[in-house]
Formats: sequence, structure tokens, C-alpha cells
Amino acid sequence: MGIGHAREHTSAGTGGNDPDGTRETARLDRAAVERAGLRLAGRVWRTPVLRCEQLDARCGARLWLKAENLQRGGSFKVRGALLAVEHLASSGSRGVIAQSTGNHAIAVAIAARQYRLPAVMVLPGDAAPAKIRRIREAGAEVVTAGTLLAHRVAAVAGLRERLGYDVVDPYQNPHVVAGQGTATAELFEQAAEHGVRLDAVVIPVGGGSAIAGACLTAEGREVAVVGAEPEAVPALTSALRVQRPVTVTVRPTIADGLRPDRIGALPFGLARGTVAAVETVPEEAIAEAMRAAFLQARLVIEPAAATALAAALEHGARHGTDVGVLLSGGNVEPDLAASLLSGQGAAVAGTAAV
Repeated sequence: MGIGHAREHTSAGTGGNDPDGTRETARLDRAAVERAGLRLAGRVWRTPVLRCEQLDARCGARLWLKAENLQRGGSFKVRGALLAVEHLASSGSRGVIAQSTGNHAIAVAIAARQYRLPAVMVLPGDAAPAKIRRIREAGAEVVTAGTLLAHRVAAVAGLRERLGYDVVDPYQNPHVVAGQGTATAELFEQAAEHGVRLDAVVIPVGGGSAIAGACLTAEGREVAVVGAEPEAVPALTSALRVQRPVTVTVRPTIADGLRPDRIGALPFGLARGTVAAVETVPEEAIAEAMRAAFLQARLVIEPAAATALAAALEHGARHGTDVGVLLSGGNVEPDLAASLLSGQGAAVAGTAAV
């Protein structure tokens, strides 16, 4: 499905049978992202777009790095979470539940605190301690469930039944998708302020909300949207191969933010006719990109963001002269960062949990 026309995503009522946490038919197109940007004005930070000559030289193109690692909550996820929780709060929600590998849960916890809603976050049993700590600091309860997406989804269903809270799905909620698209929209605007029209944007892919939002934002522009995912979790690559979301076998990866073993149906429907390429990135390249970001661009980024940077460094020049990169977050476990920066990336990658 291309994105030349608006898409509609319909959900039933909240609280009981609605896994997406919406009560409306949401029209998803570039205008929806623009409206989301207006609603978020003053509530999220307009993070900088940075350049690094050393990284440009390695890539063979000019890289425009959107530093969402500096965003509230440490990632771009706060954009969609604020919109989704705002909608639920205005609809009389009793509380919210979300499942995540970390950053979406942090963002929903922050948004729930702002709207004074109780919140329960479901994370994998091996979630990064730093992310669990940030969720609890925001006032949300943390529940762990297995290591796979299916485990977390089942736990969310049980909590929703027991508590009567609304679910803020990280992939299927149209408010989340539109909100995530505002990061790429800002990237286009900030490049244009320098007189540059981007030839491509490289977006990390986990459950798919970021790349879906980027595809909406790219509507009507001559820009290639390129996905980047770990070789260990090729969810979008596999889905494109058979033209439907499929569950993949997850191998060890340090990119904990990109561990969902199945891309969301809504993001896939938005992205499949628009994504120009999906680059799969080996663990060693993710680790090296984290080191390069720190040592050369002076940026602390997490492995999910480094996956996009690694794909841009290796393949960006194939897509044009000016390439945007969404550095999606900076919530990296200190011990992991220290190991990677000391040159132990290959060893860490080989033992990373699934």
C-alpha cells in the first residue's frame, strides 16, 4: 500500500476490547503529523540536528543527525505517548497500561504523570535496569513478562481485564504513529533551514511506529525512507518478503529497543509501499556506530539509534548526497556503554540477551 492517499485506522471502544487505546477513526496522512506537531509545540523539545565531518567522510555523504537522544525521557517516544495519553485523559481514562522494551514505557509513564493517571508498564524480564529505573522515577509500576512480544501482550491483556485501564499500544495507536512522525518532520524542516533538501532519511525499525511516521511525513516529498534493523531481528525485512507481518526468531542483540519480533500491522500497512530499502545491521556495526557517535560526534546514543547510524554510514551514499538519520534515543545502560567504548563491542554483542 502506498501513501499517496490518507489511511484510516479504526478502533473500537476503550477499556475492554480495544488493544489500541483509541475511540475514534484516525486519519493518518502527512497532515495528521503536521497537526500532531502543532499539538506538541512547547511540550517536547525541538532537538538539534547535528553534523560531523568525520562521519560524513566515512559515509561519503553529508549526514544530518536528528538528536532525539536529547529528547524528554531520552527518546523520540515521548512525542507519540503525550498525544495518546492526552486523548485518553480527555476521554475519562482511569489509567494506562503499555508494553515495551523500555523507551515507550518511559514515555507513557512521563505522559501519565503529567495527566495524573496511574500507569502500569510491562517490560521483558531482561529489560535494562536503567530503563526500569526511569519508569519508576516517573511514578509508574513495572511488571515484567518473559522476553518475547507475545509474553508482554498477554500480560497487558490480563492487566487490562483486571484493572480496567486503557492500553497505549506502541505500534497500533494512530496517535502514537502521528506523534512519532513529528521527529522526522522536524528533521526535514531543520535541514531546509540550511537550504538542504534531504535525499533520504534512515530510521531504526522495531515495532514500526517510527518508520510509519516517517513514511507519512515523506508524503509528497522526493525523499527515500530507509529502514535499519538488527540482523538478529529482521522483522520488517521478513514482513516485506511475504507482504504481511510475521513473527521472527530473535537472536541475541545489543539493540534492546529494536527487539520486537513482529512489526505492527498498522505500521506495516503504512510503510510497505513507501520504504525504499531496509538495511539489516550486524552487531559489530551497531557497536562501532555507538563508539563513533561518542568519539567523533560527541553523542551518547543507545544501540537502537546506533543501528540507524550504522546503516547510514555503510549505505547512506547509495541514497543521495544529504541523508538524515533519526538518532532515536540515548537510554543506554552504563555498563554496556562502558564496554563498547573500551572496545569490547564484539564480545558484548556475542553475549547480549534476547
